[in-house]
Amino acid sequence: MRSVWLGSLRTHTRRYVSAALAVAVGVAFVVVTAALASSTRSGLAAGIDAPYRHADAVVKRPDVDTAAALVETHDASPVGWTDQPVRRGDRVLANHVEIGVSPTEPAWQWQDLTAGRFPVGPGEALVDTNAAKAKHVALGDRLRLGTGEQRLDVTVVGLAKAPTQLAQATVYVIWPDLLTWRDQVFLTSIGVAGDTAGIDHAQPVDTYLTDVRTELDRQVDVVALVLLLFAAIALFVSVLVIANTFSILFAQRMRDFALLRCVGATRRQVARSVRLEAITIGTLASLLGLVAGFGLGDGIVRLIGALSDNAPLGPVDIGLGWIVGAFVIGLVVTLVASWLPTRRVLTVTPMAALRPHEDVEPRTGAGRLRLALGLLLVLGGVALLTMSVAARNTLVMVAGGGAAFTGVLLLGPVLMPALVRAAGSLLGRFAGPEARLASANAVRNPRRTAATAASLLVGVTLTTAVLTGMATARDAITDAGDTDHPVDLTLTSTTPLPGDVASRAGAVPGVAEAVGLAGTRAQVAGRDVVLLAAPASHDVLRSTAFVPGPGEITLPADVADAVPDTVTVTVGGHRADLRVVTASSFSQGALVTQQTLADLSDHPETYAVWVRADDGADPDDLGGDLGALAPDADLENGLADRAWVDLQLDIFTGAVVGLLAISVLIALVGIANTLGLSVLERSREHALLRALGLTRRGLRRMLAAEAVLLSVVATVLGTAIGVAFAWVGVRVMVAQAFDDVPMVLPLGQLALVVLIAAGAGLVSCLLPARRAARVAPAQGLALD
Repeated sequence: MRSVWLGSLRTHTRRYVSAALAVAVGVAFVVVTAALASSTRSGLAAGIDAPYRHADAVVKRPDVDTAAALVETHDASPVGWTDQPVRRGDRVLANHVEIGVSPTEPAWQWQDLTAGRFPVGPGEALVDTNAAKAKHVALGDRLRLGTGEQRLDVTVVGLAKAPTQLAQATVYVIWPDLLTWRDQVFLTSIGVAGDTAGIDHAQPVDTYLTDVRTELDRQVDVVALVLLLFAAIALFVSVLVIANTFSILFAQRMRDFALLRCVGATRRQVARSVRLEAITIGTLASLLGLVAGFGLGDGIVRLIGALSDNAPLGPVDIGLGWIVGAFVIGLVVTLVASWLPTRRVLTVTPMAALRPHEDVEPRTGAGRLRLALGLLLVLGGVALLTMSVAARNTLVMVAGGGAAFTGVLLLGPVLMPALVRAAGSLLGRFAGPEARLASANAVRNPRRTAATAASLLVGVTLTTAVLTGMATARDAITDAGDTDHPVDLTLTSTTPLPGDVASRAGAVPGVAEAVGLAGTRAQVAGRDVVLLAAPASHDVLRSTAFVPGPGEITLPADVADAVPDTVTVTVGGHRADLRVVTASSFSQGALVTQQTLADLSDHPETYAVWVRADDGADPDDLGGDLGALAPDADLENGLADRAWVDLQLDIFTGAVVGLLAISVLIALVGIANTLGLSVLERSREHALLRALGLTRRGLRRMLAAEAVLLSVVATVLGTAIGVAFAWVGVRVMVAQAFDDVPMVLPLGQLALVVLIAAGAGLVSCLLPARRAARVAPAQGLALD
């Protein structure tokens, strides 16, 4: 049987290519995940001991007051930062910059100096080397950190690189200067040298670093598990592709198996031969996947490192466990996928195998059992999904979705041919007899049709669900962002602004509308604030939920939380008791109606400018231009905050869709392989059609229509199921954070998915169709 095994591999090598490719892609995915995980882990862990090399103990996450006390009484160095805007002259370099601590004692200085010197006194700063290169900051430059009354002017005296990502900042100042933003500083730790007796929550440095490494490993492992989930999806699609390939191939070789049985081969010998084929394919594909995974993983890490100097990536070190695991997964996937086709072939007697083979149809006992189980799973899954919506339970939702989708796959031999037949009859009205022939060919073998479409169905369903869910979540987040940041940009000053500042702001490129707000200085519950009058026109606002009515005053959340529900507002000799309305972020200051301001102040002046930006305006550029109009004013850039959230959503959606695209690619390879094997299987039929007058072009059109039918039907069905799953996901997860979330269908993206699938299906048939069209009718009829 060894010669039979080797001969089969040589004869059917081209037919096994797609199965091997599917396994190789899945294995490569696992190896790439391991490479990224190991690189991230080593990158994050590199240099984490740098800030604590002089320390004997570490206090984890102290509050600012505790850290300040330890600095006063001990030899201690805090590690932390605050997030502030940074200006150079009249230009805003960035709205969100991390400002960290630069120790003044040489023993504590942990940054790697590349130019200049460390700060030693007030008003001096150290800047990250890469950030200085990107923003064109040089030694001696003057920077303004923060805005309004909490601002600090510094001179750049040094450039440095951080040996650890965990303590890295863009700008570093000495500890007393960092306390300029005392109520906005976040500290990760404080290192203490010398006698640490009596210090609460102090722990040895080694213990602290071990805890940090453990937490980093845990975070990296979570990301790796998420990536492995997508690898599992790709491997599941690979199982469908391989199983379909083996089913078709073994059905075509039924006569060969029967002849082997007739000349004396036992079932065990035949089984050993075909399983050796599967093991050989799995082994070679897994090895190919390992090689490709190593190359891709190392290449991706190098590419990220070249594109971003601050990427937390270190050397790639894939452990032996990952290598063995990926290889075994590829081998097991191949064996599992080939198991059922092998069993189905070997249960046929030699004489029965010499007769035409009949697949399990829905009318048989096995078919009826399959349909009954599929229907039961669909009904049970729908019931669980309904329960998950009522209870808002994610685990129940996942269980219900998995059960319902499995049921759809089991119903495939009935569902998919019916849909293909309906789509084919519609296409036949416009595309002629070739489309009708394609429809008949596509549904001739229901199980094959279902198995071919199932692999694409998985990827499209998940992709559609992600696109629809993210579009709905983005819409809800956008609405929440408009409420939290109802004004795109604001300039608020503690002193009156020039009278023409609003008109000058309106002339800035990217500004749709600018409004000057009258105001005055006032006392609100004992606090000195800028009191502003709400604009008469609401065109500058993205939300009016925060606009006060008569007898009300709108305060920022941090101020509103510290005052009673009703406050006394005093302006000179005028007083008013006003009810507090809370707003997340609209401006620095307080907001009242124009009438209330007129009652409190006889001579209001312009204290603020509110701006609505044009669609597509760059937040940083616009903030820089507006900030130059009033360098001493406090700039609030809500547009930048919303743009940052949009960027994160874009990155997340793109990453998920990109990962799922691997599954779709494997599915399309499966469709191409099915068509290729079908061409070989139907060679005599194609030759007969050619002999009866079908042209080569007509034959190619028939095979193209068959590929497009399978792709489009699977894509449309997957889109419908994905939208339904997305609706459930929105009701279960998104509705927990936002009330009254409307469903948003990204029609353009969904249409693009269908078009791409149809186009890819068309491309997948090119080689099989070309091969079939090159066979002459006489040659095809002579084939046995």
